[in-house]
Amino acid sequence: MRYFLDTEFNGFLGDLISIALVPEDPDAPIFYEAVACNAPNDWVRENVLPVLEKEPVSREEISDRLGVYLATDPEPVLVADWPEDLAHVLCLTVTGPGHRLKTPPLRFELLTDIQFNSAAASRVPHNARHDAIALRQHVLLRER
Repeated sequence: MRYFLDTEFNGFLGDLISIALVPEDPDAPIFYEAVACNAPNDWVRENVLPVLEKEPVSREEISDRLGVYLATDPEPVLVADWPEDLAHVLCLTVTGPGHRLKTPPLRFELLTDIQFNSAAASRVPHNARHDAIALRQHVLLRER
């Protein structure tokens, strides 16, 4: 199944703040987690943290939960509209020096020709869960 991916992070190439995977199947559960942002830049402090809607947990806990979530699908495809989203989810699969999550084979799709603005389309802009829901809606409507 396809999962529409969005992340929020602390500035250009900054640390992960939140991540969402929204399944193509609207009845399947959404993965949404957040990690504490100890030194947010001004933009993140004003636009991301107020709409987080999730208590932060440790990065290790997010990795564990991601592994459990992905284990239920034998062929997950993660779809993103921004390269850093893919980088952040891949970094979560690295759990330590020489160690990684046990996952099914993962495939990735980076949308490159997309007319999508998550801030304009999302019910709650700069919230990874709502932005990923908006991305799913946009892609599925475009495919019709």
